[in-house]
Amino acid sequence: QVQLVESGGGLVQPGGSLRLSCAASGSMFSVYAMGWYRQAPGKQRELVASITNGGGTTHYASSVKGRFTISRDNAKNTVYLQMNSLRPEDTAVYYCNTAPNGVHDWGQGTQVTVSS
Repeated sequence: QVQLVESGGGLVQPGGSLRLSCAASGSMFSVYAMGWYRQAPGKQRELVASITNGGGTTHYASSVKGRFTISRDNAKNTVYLQMNSLRPEDTAVYYCNTAPNGVHDWGQGTQVTVSS
């Protein structure tokens, strides 16, 4: 049973930055490609960034490309999302899971609110 715990969200002003963390249980974390997803009220959950199992390749949704950076530390079973130049439309609950589709049970996510 894989557990995913997201953290690092909060309230930030437009143009600000946040760094999200996703701690994953399990002994084979490095096997999985991982991604960050977000879900805003009234919208479907969308994949915004993904990273291959070894961290060598990343992909980003066009809406966040150039502003967000996904990374991972397999020794720590952790995936990160550095979010810069945040916009109000980035407001959502952010989740991590396998990519390009989430196989595991979803965690609680972490709320990111971008507002002045």
